[in-house]
Amino acid sequence: MPALELDEYIDSLRGGGKLEEEQVRLLCEKAKEVLLKEENVHHVTCPVTVCGDVHGQFYDLKELFRIGGDVPDTNYLFMGDYVDRGYFSVETVSLLVALKVRYPHRIAILRGNHESRQITQVYGFYDECLRKYASPAVWMYFTDLFDYLPLTGVVENQIFCLHGGLSPAIETLDNIRSMDRVQEVPHEGPMCDLLWSDPDDRPGWNLSPRGAGYNFGPDVAEKFNHRNGLSLVARAHQLVMEGYNWSHERNVVTIFSAPNYCYRCGNQAAIMELDDMLNYTFLQFEPAPRPPGFHKFPRCPDYFL
Repeated sequence: MPALELDEYIDSLRGGGKLEEEQVRLLCEKAKEVLLKEENVHHVTCPVTVCGDVHGQFYDLKELFRIGGDVPDTNYLFMGDYVDRGYFSVETVSLLVALKVRYPHRIAILRGNHESRQITQVYGFYDECLRKYASPAVWMYFTDLFDYLPLTGVVENQIFCLHGGLSPAIETLDNIRSMDRVQEVPHEGPMCDLLWSDPDDRPGWNLSPRGAGYNFGPDVAEKFNHRNGLSLVARAHQLVMEGYNWSHERNVVTIFSAPNYCYRCGNQAAIMELDDMLNYTFLQFEPAPRPPGFHKFPRCPDYFL
C-alpha cells in the first residue's frame, strides 16, 4: 500500500472521516502482514508513550495525540480496547490501524479483551459498523485483524506492557512467546488471562468477578517481575479516576486513557511517557470538546466498569 495513499487515509481519518468498505479491507490485509512480523511479546524501544483503553472515544484520542504528540513525532504503545462503549469505534480503530501500517516502528498496538468477536457484538462495535456501513463486512475485517495483534509488549526488557494482567499458567515471557495468538480470545487459559486479569490486594490467585481471568496479588507481581528481570508491569483494563494508579508496591501501574469513560464516569485520563533512560512522566488530560449532535448517538449496554 503506497505511503501517499496511506497519508491520504490518515488525513481523512484525523479530520473525522471514515474509510470506504474496500479501503478498510485493503488496510486490514496490509496490517496483518505488518503484525505477523511481531512476536507475542513485542519488543519496544525508548522513548515511548504508553497508553491504556481508548474505547471508541475518537475525539479524546485526538486530544491524547494533542497532549502527547502526533505519530510519527512521538512513539506510542497502546495496550488494547480501541473499540466498544464510545460512539466512534470505527474512526478510532481505523486511525490507529492506518498509523500502524504507515509507521510500523513508531506505534505498537496490543490486543485488549474487547478486540474479540464475542465482546464487540455486545458492547457496541458490531452495531456501529452496521449503522455506518449497512453491512457487517467492516466488523468482520477488523475482528479478523484483531487475531493478529500482539498479546504483550516489553519496553527495553524492563517494563512489561499488556492489557489485563498475569496468569497462573505463565511464569516467564518465553511461555508467552510460544503461544499461538492468531485466534479468537478463548474463554479461559493463559491467553484469556493476559487480557482479562486484574491486580488485587489479596495475596496469591483469586477468582475474578469478571468471569474471566484472575485477580493476582502483590506477591504474584513481585515474583513475576523478579523472575523475568522486569522493573514494572504496565497494564490497562480498569477505570482509575486519576488516569493512572500504582499498586503492588509499585510493581504494577494501571493506565486508563479514556477520559469521562462512557461519557459519564467523570474520570481523568492519563498516558505514561518514558524517556531514553526509562524515567516516567504521567500526563493527565480531560475530555475533548464534544462535536455538534453528540447526544443523538445511541447508548451502548452497561456492564460493571
